Amino acid sequence: MSYEPLALTPELHSYLLAHSTPPDEITAELIAETRATLPDNATMQIGPEQAAFMRMLSSVMGVRNAVEVGTFTGLSSLSIARGMAAGGRLICFDISEKYTEVARRYWERAGVADRIELRIGPAAEGLPELPGDSYLDLVFIDADKPGYPTYWNALVPRVRVGGVLLVDNTLWSGRVANPASDSDRAIADFNDMVLADDRVEVVILPISDGLTMARKL
Repeated sequence: MSYEPLALTPELHSYLLAHSTPPDEITAELIAETRATLPDNATMQIGPEQAAFMRMLSSVMGVRNAVEVGTFTGLSSLSIARGMAAGGRLICFDISEKYTEVARRYWERAGVADRIELRIGPAAEGLPELPGDSYLDLVFIDADKPGYPTYWNALVPRVRVGGVLLVDNTLWSGRVANPASDSDRAIADFNDMVLADDRVEVVILPISDGLTMARKL
């Protein structure tokens, strides 16, 4: 039997959202505020279905130790933290005080601020300061695309066997299939690097703009 991949039309995407558990009030308000106050940057926010997936994954895995690179207004970190086991700890790296101030407000409202430590500054400098042992359950990378290889190589050794790394935007609006620009090639080259990494097994999920999910071997 031949397989035809499903084209996710706007109508089908709306159906998908309508038949998934809807965002709760805090999540919905964070999504709405980001879109209203930062319209030129709102595409940096993960989609609601991705937020739901990340919260569920964090819960199913019983995540206790996690790292995020690229926080923006906090939807991804909020999702991870709300799914974490009691006593969980999420360290977030970002370079923007402005955007993460929004995140802080929503972490407080959701009652997860005590689980999250925000470190402002370049992640390439901050990640090597993390403990060097393999202790992380979950990692999420969603920052500057040329920096992906640096973040990946700093974090993979710190993920426990069976732990998961998530990397956002790895389908890059479909342009990875025929990369033309420098940004296209940066993502395509990163995907090739991950595929060749024998420390993990990997699948790219067609969620939002493409979400790489890798399990540490």
